[in-house]
Amino acid sequence: MKKNTLSVNVYEVDKIEELTAEEQELVEVSRKMTRKAYAPYSEFYVGAAILLENGKIIKGNNQENGAYPSGLCAERVAAFAASAMYPGVEMKTIAVSAHSTRVEMEEPVSPCGACRQVLLEYEILQQKPIKMLLSKEEGKILVIEKVNDLLPLSFSGGGLKKSGAS
Repeated sequence: MKKNTLSVNVYEVDKIEELTAEEQELVEVSRKMTRKAYAPYSEFYVGAAILLENGKIIKGNNQENGAYPSGLCAERVAAFAASAMYPGVEMKTIAVSAHSTRVEMEEPVSPCGACRQVLLEYEILQQKPIKMLLSKEEGKILVIEKVNDLLPLSFSGGGLKKSGAS
C-alpha cells in the first residue's frame, strides 16, 4: 500500500485592509448580505458575493424554509443567479461571510459540501480558478486560491457524459 498526502494552501489575513480594494469590497458586500438572509430557524445568517470577470458583483444569502431541506445556501443562490444572469461570464472571486445570533463564531465560515461541488463545477466549466474569501462579521479572513483546494479528490461529473461510441 502506498500513502499519498494531499495538502491545501490556506492564507490568513488578520485585517480586511490586507486584501486588495476589490477583495475588500467583495467581503463587505458579503457581510452586508448576511443582514438580508432569511434564517428564522437556524439563526445562522450567510451572505455571498461573486465578482464576475465583467466587473459585476452578484449577491446571495441563505434562504431557509420550514420544510427542510427546501432552503438554499448563500453560495448557491449567488452562483446560480450569476450563471442565469450572465451565462458564460467567468466567476473571479467569491466572498462568503456569516454571523449567528445563537452561537459565537470563532472561525470564518466555510461552504458546505453541496456548495463546494456546485462552485467546483463552475470552476471546471470556465477552466479558471475561482478565488474564495471566507470571513465572519469581522476579524481574520481566509483566502483560498481555488475552489478545488476545498474539495480534493472531487467528483467532476465527467463520467456522467454519454460517450459517442455505440
